[in-house]
Amino acid sequence: MTGTGGMHHWAPGDQILWRYRGNAPDLKSRVHICRPVTVVQDTDELLAVWMAPGTECVKPVLADGTPVHEEPLATRYTAPRTTERARWFGTGVLKLARPGDPWSVWLFWERGWRFRSWYVNLEEPRTRWSGGIDSEDHFLDISVYPDRTWQWRDEDEFAQAQRVGLMDAAQARRVRAAGAAAVEVIRAWGRPFSDGWEEWRPDPRWPVPALPADWDRTPAHMPS
Repeated sequence: MTGTGGMHHWAPGDQILWRYRGNAPDLKSRVHICRPVTVVQDTDELLAVWMAPGTECVKPVLADGTPVHEEPLATRYTAPRTTERARWFGTGVLKLARPGDPWSVWLFWERGWRFRSWYVNLEEPRTRWSGGIDSEDHFLDISVYPDRTWQWRDEDEFAQAQRVGLMDAAQARRVRAAGAAAVEVIRAWGRPFSDGWEEWRPDPRWPVPALPADWDRTPAHMPS
């Protein structure tokens, strides 16, 4: 990594981990989502990474192996869980994150590089460590389309997370406020939506990053 202005930066082509911790109080130091990605750009203003098609990732599943999204909403966040390794299906994803923002912006394409949409993932501002970044998902999301229209996503999951105690009222208000701030950026067509990232393409020489055996390791700055 290189460093300017007190922040260490990864170089284009570096491979890092994009991870999310669990939301339950007893899981906040445990990683349950891990995605190996390739650094596209890393500056004081923006981290951009590419998750290639077919990347081996870690995702949460129910203890019996059932995909989380197939569990009824009433028990989706209370049923016992574990993790499993799985390949990312479909096309790749470009992820953009500005330091301190309580969201990241993901770009999706159809096959043949036909741009489909942006996805605003509301989340805890990311913590950087030597091997990547860590965050915590906040359930509520926003889809943004090429015609600049947008819509809320997963409001039912956001409400259910509050009902089962994964998010208290104060945090829910902060997440809603973060979502409102993101919507203002969308309405103003600010960065990164106005930066033309939908025309970006990955370097064909980049290999698909491998998932390391210690994908869930605890960095020194995180509680054990």
